Amino acid sequence: MNRVVISKNITQIVDLPHGKSQNKGEFMNEQLIDSGVKAKGMVKITKTNQFGEVTQEFEVPNLVVAVGKIYIAGKMIAEAADVPTHMSHMAIGTGTASPADADTALGTQTGRVLLSGALQENNSITYTATFPAGTGTGAITEAGIFNASVSGTMLCRTVFPVVNKQAGDTIAVTWKVTVN
Repeated sequence: MNRVVISKNITQIVDLPHGKSQNKGEFMNEQLIDSGVKAKGMVKITKTNQFGEVTQEFEVPNLVVAVGKIYIAGKMIAEAADVPTHMSHMAIGTGTASPADADTALGTQTGRVLLSGALQENNSITYTATFPAGTGTGAITEAGIFNASVSGTMLCRTVFPVVNKQAGDTIAVTWKVTVN
């Protein structure tokens, strides 16, 4: 048995094949651990008509895009309280292309609103937003979370079955992002 110090707090005992020596660098390269850390989310869409009646409601998964993952990593080393700028807006649109890791914007944005809530619980954060009557009308099929009222960094994007939002309709979105 050989003793290998991985860090000052972690020591691992390994059994190397007879006659084989291994320096610490070789051992570290062979023993890289994949923690499996991933960011994913679920989005709940609720459409309410002008009379306050829920007419459509469903949940869909989302994709945390590449720039969103970079954003998350940047928040881990942020030296100032709000650098990079926190996620603050949600957008909806009529784009239908499947979410892709390289996405930085919605396909065809029709409305963007300030988030009405952002609540962190352990390894999850839940964002909420409401698109009121007259905002983002049309055959809505996509949504995204951003850190600005125009452009900005997109955290995640999803597409979903058509929600025909008329001028008097409201769409409420609850978006839970989990890092696990």
